[in-house]
Amino acid sequence: MIRIKICGLYRPEDIRYVNQVKPDWCGFIINFSQSHRSLSPDRVRELRRELDTAVVPVGVFVDQPLEAAAALLNDGTLSIAQLHGHEDAAYIAALRAAAPGHPVWKAFKIRSPGDLASANASPADLVILDNGYGTGETFDWSLADGAARPWLLAGGLTPENIPDAIARLHPYGLDISSGVETDRKKDLTKIHAAVAAARKD
Repeated sequence: MIRIKICGLYRPEDIRYVNQVKPDWCGFIINFSQSHRSLSPDRVRELRRELDTAVVPVGVFVDQPLEAAAALLNDGTLSIAQLHGHEDAAYIAALRAAAPGHPVWKAFKIRSPGDLASANASPADLVILDNGYGTGETFDWSLADGAARPWLLAGGLTPENIPDAIARLHPYGLDISSGVETDRKKDLTKIHAAVAAARKD
């Protein structure tokens, strides 16, 4: 069964929604001022305390100091670090050493076959193929045809296009955010619809 991540939780209501729907993972965006979903580490800790243990918490970091990610992994707030900036192989290795036992994921903006080659070669535990700009738009899915490892599809996913994405691309999982929002807030009805669309036999 395809895996599902609902990303960009930032309100208590969002935690209640994922507790009800139970995706595989949920995501918190940490210290990224360009996003209205950005949270401080302390706020993530507060929200995390209300999260159902069945949902695995992922921290989304963009060019953050390694120590910031490691602290949230090591204190149990997060289980996985998802990197969206310019973090390289050395950063990934250092984070693994600083927070042993925690998977490190890396997102890639897919604009060309070269971008996909970089994702295929990444030492990250899992890669995310993304539009990359937070616009709620998809990238050219034909560029994902050469994916040579398990990967998550992100960017512009909605309850309406999820079945087509799965049928065409067969990703390991989906990373969904703006497509399950109304007026920039998570929408429980849309979350239910997205998860139902993804898990439909």
